[in-house]
Amino acid sequence: MVIDLVPVWTLILGLAVFMYVLLDGFDLGVGILFPFAPDEASRNLMMDSVAPIWDGNETWLILGGIGLFAAFPLAFAIIIPASYFPILVMLLGLIFRGVAFEFRMKAHRSRFLWDHAFFWGSLVATFAQGVVLGSFVRGYEVQGRQFAGSVFDWLQPFPLAVGVGLVFGYMLLGATWLVTKTEGELQRWSRKKARLALYAVVVFLAVVSVWTPMLQPKIAQRWFTWPNIALLAPVPLASAAIVAWLWHSLYSTREGTPFVAAMGLFLTGYAGLAISVWPNIVPHSISLWQAASSAKSQAFLLIGTLFLLPIIVMYTGWSYYVFRGKVRGDAGYH
Repeated sequence: MVIDLVPVWTLILGLAVFMYVLLDGFDLGVGILFPFAPDEASRNLMMDSVAPIWDGNETWLILGGIGLFAAFPLAFAIIIPASYFPILVMLLGLIFRGVAFEFRMKAHRSRFLWDHAFFWGSLVATFAQGVVLGSFVRGYEVQGRQFAGSVFDWLQPFPLAVGVGLVFGYMLLGATWLVTKTEGELQRWSRKKARLALYAVVVFLAVVSVWTPMLQPKIAQRWFTWPNIALLAPVPLASAAIVAWLWHSLYSTREGTPFVAAMGLFLTGYAGLAISVWPNIVPHSISLWQAASSAKSQAFLLIGTLFLLPIIVMYTGWSYYVFRGKVRGDAGYH
């Protein structure tokens, strides 16, 4: 009897991608907001709020990439060539952002260079991730089992618009994270930026909700035919409720609620994406089962993954526990 491990690997890959978006999303958002901070002391606090945890957050990106390569090699062979340049730009942005963490606190005369590296690395990496996501939703030109399009297929209005939208989404995560981790003037500033980012995110969600079904008839059929329209209605309704909750929390004195609500908004968006493309891993042509590696390969890889995954979850949780509470100027990252 052969056990179908595709659903297990789908959950692992889905968890890795979602955790990366949430965790690295807010520290990329902090980087995007960085140059607009009120003063130098505020910028120091912003960097200190994410410096101890940013590199651990990127573990989920590695897990997602390896999981895609190992468990769904056909999908890897199509998605990577189709998104080669955005992925390359994303990695370069992440490198510059990472180097800025290490060098900025040590530099004096050249600190402005690392300020720019932190900002532009965060902005470019975020935009590139959005372009990859937009290309994924738009779909790829596939003939047989190979990518048959151009390496510049991502250079289309929809992927570029998603790239801009994700910038505002990460800004929202970053600003609400700062509401949680800071106090005083910087916290008030963060609430204002979170409200502005929320405006943009709501507009983006509305545009994409209309644009995506027009782009792909299969997605329109999934969402707007009976009885799906009734069964799937809770997803957009939940998004609307979370937006209202988040907006209210940003005008209250609550500190942790805005960040939780922002994560909830990303969760409903992620659920909507999963519903739109299911059961395909290469929209809108190759299913999870068609792209999967052999059952023996998946079983072999699953043994190591099930050993490592709890360790990743534990040390991620432990790092957030150790660095809990407010970040202050007398406890910087050195």
